[in-house]
Amino acid sequence: MTRIGVNALYMIPGGVGGTEIYLRELLAALARIDSENEYFIFTNFETGADLVPKQANFHWKPQALRASFRPARILWEQIVLPLELSRYRIDALFNPGFTSPIFAPCRCITVFHDLQHKRHPEYFRWFDLPFWRLLLWASARRASSIIAVSEATRGDMEKFYPFTTGRIEVIHHGVDPAFFSLDRSKIEPYLLCVSTLHPHKNIDRLIRAYAKRKRDYKLVIAGMRGFYTEQIEKLIAELGASVELAGWIPREELLRLYEHARAFVYPSTFEGFGMPVLEAMAAGVPLACADIPVLREVAGDRALYFDPMDEDAIADALDRVVEDAPCGRSRAREFRWESSAQKTLAILTK
Repeated sequence: MTRIGVNALYMIPGGVGGTEIYLRELLAALARIDSENEYFIFTNFETGADLVPKQANFHWKPQALRASFRPARILWEQIVLPLELSRYRIDALFNPGFTSPIFAPCRCITVFHDLQHKRHPEYFRWFDLPFWRLLLWASARRASSIIAVSEATRGDMEKFYPFTTGRIEVIHHGVDPAFFSLDRSKIEPYLLCVSTLHPHKNIDRLIRAYAKRKRDYKLVIAGMRGFYTEQIEKLIAELGASVELAGWIPREELLRLYEHARAFVYPSTFEGFGMPVLEAMAAGVPLACADIPVLREVAGDRALYFDPMDEDAIADALDRVVEDAPCGRSRAREFRWESSAQKTLAILTK
């Protein structure tokens, strides 16, 4: 039996984008396949017991800090968490949110979802960037094993952190089975995009491309309101475009959006994986997305691709996707959370 710690100190429900979905789905899948090993989930004030599977071998260990105050979270992770790991005799610490305690008294397995701070530092606020550079470098150095969520991310790890070569395993995300059972018989006149409002998501070009032509459907953008929200709201007002910003919404509501969407578009210029693309395929929604390597890794030939830097190309793709885009459900079935959990568990217990 292995005593496994899970470092969920970074988790802010509705505030960390796809890494929240990743952690919730992976923990649920681990609970389905593993009743033998003991799990200790270290959380913050913002994260409740609902993160922890209701199973005898999963234990909730809330910590007295707020992750929304980042300096406190960093200090707690580096100073207090190692003491907690010793207290609970943890054998392996799973870090699903990029960073880990440098002085952990056990093996550290750390997930890197992307290396955006190295590929596109211009998208980071100046006061955030030094922390990303230092903490992710240190976590990569400290990790016994590293999980990259795509081959694209593995490539970035080996390029920017060459010392990690030989310690990286690629484990793709899975997709919630609920997406496969959505009833697509009642389509409504809207094009869906699920994305955080950050600069690299390319939402401004998408909106300008959408507004270039008269369309008989609106554009709905659902996802966390990032630090590019104000600029996006101003752009929508300037263009008078029929665009709805839904913000971060409950999972059931998000499923309904996929269920009734006429089509799905994902214009991002950079991704570590691209979970919304996988969700759209599983839901059977016609898909158009940016032609970048990681999205081809996920979608294969089940999407219409466009140059994300070319507004005319995006506009053309919007015309085509509502008419003749392929369905990706068969490909999406290759991505299962149980498979992700089994591969992750093998690393945690080796």
